[in-house]
Amino acid sequence: MIKEILQERILVLDGAMGTMLQRYKFTEADFRGERFKNWEHPLQGNNDLLSLTQPEAIAEVHRKYFLAGADIVETNTFSGTTIAMADYYMEELVYELNYESARIAKKVAEEFTAATPNKPRFVAGSIGPTNKTASMSPNVNDPGFRAISFDELRIAYKQQVEALLDGGADLLLVETIFDTLNAKAALFAIEEVKEERNIDPPIMVSGTITDASGRTLSGQTAEAFLISISHIPILSVGFNCALGADQLVPHLEVLAKKSEHFVSAHPNAGLPNAFGEYDETPEQMAEQIKEYLEKGLVNIVGGCCGTTPEHIAAIANLVKQYDPRPTLVESV
Repeated sequence: MIKEILQERILVLDGAMGTMLQRYKFTEADFRGERFKNWEHPLQGNNDLLSLTQPEAIAEVHRKYFLAGADIVETNTFSGTTIAMADYYMEELVYELNYESARIAKKVAEEFTAATPNKPRFVAGSIGPTNKTASMSPNVNDPGFRAISFDELRIAYKQQVEALLDGGADLLLVETIFDTLNAKAALFAIEEVKEERNIDPPIMVSGTITDASGRTLSGQTAEAFLISISHIPILSVGFNCALGADQLVPHLEVLAKKSEHFVSAHPNAGLPNAFGEYDETPEQMAEQIKEYLEKGLVNIVGGCCGTTPEHIAAIANLVKQYDPRPTLVESV
């Protein structure tokens, strides 16, 4: 169904979950809730855990993004693998965290779809990059060392994928990819689940260009990144995070020109200031995203770090005036 809608119009993805959760100023006690009040390790900052301890706040964030005009919201599962949850000694909770996060988002999406059936809302299961990299050594003195193996990543991602789908995710978003080998492990895991369950959920893949050189952290250009994931049947390919909207333009141009998939972009609200905060207003960001639309570069657009429902509302109002990028097959 989402493929048909993407032929007709540009879809809007939500904005940052972390930025919104910061507004609640949750304390250590809020993160713990009643259930984890005696947990031996600090939990503040574990945003995924809030799906269990502050579920209404998570639902409210989703609601605000849908009200702003989003078609797709991402689950609160950016760190939802045993690899990332090891920081909090919460590996055992991974299935529940993903399942509940997807269930919360799906419930809100269904409320909005029921109210406006002509504008169905979707839930993307957010699959982050983990905090370890399979392509590079974390030890400058031992370049051959790896902190994680492909197989360890595959097993962790598979658990996350199964839980997201069980909880009701409509599509899967492998995002903020800085190491394509990590992403390949996630995509391999998704293919395993698809085969075992005989299902075919749409897959979005979104890399991140980390600096002005125009490469991912593991050294790939936009085109190399595209080629290295193109053997997998995916719905869309794109970029998010790291850079502001205007700096993504040349990289999106490569994808738009070379890819037969739909193209997505959810950039940051500019670059962070000295305090790590994002100053770009919704109006400024929308003005930059206008270039994507005028050049016909995107099919899905939203926001990453620093973006809020106000940013998404500005983007949603803007995209109504433009046609989606035609996929290559159509434009030949």
